[in-house]
Amino acid sequence: MSSNKISVIVFDLGNVLLPFDYNIAVNKLDDIEAGLGEKFTNFYKINYQIHRAFEKGKLSEKDFINKILNAVNYKITTDEFCEIYSSVFKENKEVAALLPKLKKNFKLVLLSNTNSIHQEYGWKNYGFLKYFDKLILSHKVGAIKPEKEIYKCVENFTKEQSAHHLFIDDVLEYANAAKKLGWDAIQFTGYNNLITELKNRKIL
Repeated sequence: MSSNKISVIVFDLGNVLLPFDYNIAVNKLDDIEAGLGEKFTNFYKINYQIHRAFEKGKLSEKDFINKILNAVNYKITTDEFCEIYSSVFKENKEVAALLPKLKKNFKLVLLSNTNSIHQEYGWKNYGFLKYFDKLILSHKVGAIKPEKEIYKCVENFTKEQSAHHLFIDDVLEYANAAKKLGWDAIQFTGYNNLITELKNRKIL
């Protein structure tokens, strides 16, 4: 039995379906040369706008990679970087197992701040993706959460009223941005809490 209003369930990717840990990449860089991981981390933190521009599709993959390789003194190749940079993901099998159940009664949309490298090297082959009716990806649509435009991309696809959408994201700011547009939203803090929230809405 489902909630009367909700007809679309929108999932975030990172830290909901795919937990990630950048320490994995940092450690792999340190294995190549001591301190290389710290150089990468420091550059990434100080120049976070570069990461954001890449996610938004405003910075090309080539330019992004060149900036990173320069920061690590060209100690690794482009292919090595892409593999290491994308080795940070691990599937949350409990959450992924909900998708085929939800698919029976709801449209499913993936809404992610992501980039072309992570898509290609990190997550494009995960089997759970087949359950989604549409992938709305920041680097493809030129907008990132919490910008209104990326949520509107979802509505443009579903053709449903705002109130018919339920969004699940680990970042409270992104969940709240959806609520401001009239969506329902759940901040993902773990599988058990998600189940409780879905049952409260009579979705499960």
